[in-house]
Amino acid sequence: MMKWKILVFVCFLCGSFYPSFGDAKAPKGWSLNGSALKDYECGVDKSEKHSGKHSGFLASKSSWKKGFGTLMQAIQATRFRGKRVRLSAWIKTQNVRWWSGLWMRVDGKKRKLLAFDNMQRRPIRGTNGWKRYTVVLDVADEATKIAFGVLLSGQGKIWLDTIALEVVSLQVPSTNQLPKPLPTTPQNTSFEK
Repeated sequence: MMKWKILVFVCFLCGSFYPSFGDAKAPKGWSLNGSALKDYECGVDKSEKHSGKHSGFLASKSSWKKGFGTLMQAIQATRFRGKRVRLSAWIKTQNVRWWSGLWMRVDGKKRKLLAFDNMQRRPIRGTNGWKRYTVVLDVADEATKIAFGVLLSGQGKIWLDTIALEVVSLQVPSTNQLPKPLPTTPQNTSFEK
């Protein structure tokens, strides 16, 4: 189990997405990506929704063997540079055996990873009704791209609806999973703080 968690996290850190070109079933503006494309499917569900008339879904196929899938999209970071951004979505799951989560990453030039969270430390598992989940990241001044979506590792099905990407105040805590940079000088050497 731990091996898969590490693999999925490393794939996201390295930006190892395998695009599905011409996937006719992916909702407009979205794409199916991941390490095991043939084992996942996505689309629009007209019978399941949180609000409106439809929701998007990501599901493992019955032939699932290994890997993860993600329903995702990417946008330019220009209008969010220098701001804290919250991605929120209403999510419902069915029989998620390993884990799933909402995710977002902020990249700089040459795909340099600047901020990242895939909810791996607070995974969504099992069968759950509609619930709002959030990811909050800082978008650096040098950011070029923001990618986001929903991830499914293992068997199960996940629906998402009513997605929002909005600027929030610095009082809203970041959920960034990347380690903080090391300080450049020794800290609290007299233990007075």
